[in-house]
Amino acid sequence: MTSTAEVDTTAPPPMLKRRSALRRRNALIGWSFILPNFIGFGFLTLLPVLILFYMAFTNWNVFGKADWVGIANFSRLLSDGSFHIAFWNTIYYSVLHIPLTIVASLGLALLLNNKLRGVAFFRTAAFFPYITSIVAIAVVWNLLFSPDYGPINEGLRAIGITSPPGWLTSAEWAMPAVVIVSTWRDMGYYMILFLAGLQTVPRELHEAARVDGANVVQRFFSVTLPSLRPTMFFVTVILTINSFKIFDLILVMTDGGPGQATSVLSQFIYRKGFEESQFGYASAAAVALFFLCIIVTILQFLWNKKRSV
Repeated sequence: MTSTAEVDTTAPPPMLKRRSALRRRNALIGWSFILPNFIGFGFLTLLPVLILFYMAFTNWNVFGKADWVGIANFSRLLSDGSFHIAFWNTIYYSVLHIPLTIVASLGLALLLNNKLRGVAFFRTAAFFPYITSIVAIAVVWNLLFSPDYGPINEGLRAIGITSPPGWLTSAEWAMPAVVIVSTWRDMGYYMILFLAGLQTVPRELHEAARVDGANVVQRFFSVTLPSLRPTMFFVTVILTINSFKIFDLILVMTDGGPGQATSVLSQFIYRKGFEESQFGYASAAAVALFFLCIIVTILQFLWNKKRSV
């Protein structure tokens, strides 16, 4: 007489148990790698941003209690002449800086994408200003832009221009001078991005266009630029956001002067917050700058999506 053992059909097979344990182990390992970054982001980025949005609706000068004032800070921004000047100066700087930097960095990338002798040295030399101290850059360029003794104006006088610009001492020329320095500093970084994009363009496309009789200019507009669309979009978005946030170079070169000719939004926020201790008002201006960047970025995404269809 044989007895049959009852089989527990509810228990998972050993293979499924091992797979489940392996998945949990892999998940724990994955979380152990990314959790420190999430914690750092939460405490050092997300939490300060949330506090900033709260402070924008308060009146607080570091000492004492933050009083809730609603939208009073934003209403004050709409009637603040200094904020209007800083806003339009930021737009003016961005409108000049973005296309100039794209053209300069893309041209440099096209030049240094060729097999030239010493090309690695020239790539390094072009990138070097981006990692150079802002203070050192400002001191050197302030000397170059000196109205009376600077090499730039001396060169302009040598070619027959008797009244060269005052550059950083002129309300009309101060911002273009800052744009020149900023473009010179930033083009090396964006050159690296364009170089990475150029090296993904299939050489077969250029060869086919050359066989069809296309010259250099035609190949650039028909092959190179369309292939660089993702890189161009990324560069434009990053460059636009960085242009709206310009602060350090203007602070050490002109400090917003002469007068308010080069005062920008980031410097306006810095002055109201850290020099005048109006942290609620400065937070409102920072929120306005944040939404300005968000709106422009969304418009760029929509425009790129429309072009890609």
